[in-house]
Amino acid sequence: METPEQETEARRGWMGLLARAPAERLAALMEGAAVPRFDWLRVPETGGVMVRGRMGGTGAPFNMGEMTVTRCALRLGSGEVGHAHVQGRDRSHAERAALVDALMQGPRADEMQAQVLTPLAAEEAARRDARAAKAAATKVDFFTMVRGE
Repeated sequence: METPEQETEARRGWMGLLARAPAERLAALMEGAAVPRFDWLRVPETGGVMVRGRMGGTGAPFNMGEMTVTRCALRLGSGEVGHAHVQGRDRSHAERAALVDALMQGPRADEMQAQVLTPLAAEEAARRDARAAKAAATKVDFFTMVRGE
């Protein structure tokens, strides 16, 4: 049995993965899934959020600028509630992310994990590795040569 802190951390992980996932890839992975009946708690709506940063990750916070975000919330017929916040204006991306969030809290969690989250996590890791390899290829090692010997 997971503790509430572990459940919260797991949910934070899959919600972040769904928010970062390419919308078209999430749609393709959910194409064959049976979508249960749900009611909107908050229909998909687009707005702006202020993005904050810190110099070096530890300095004083400052406002970097605004970012467009779409959010929604829904309740499945079985009672599970799903939320989503995704970057941009794609309402269907937010709806699918909220639907997966709700399904991950019920009896279909293993199915959603295998069908949607595991492939998305693997693809995200591959993209991250490719970006790191590309950056590593440009690394320059500086060293000091001893003169006169």
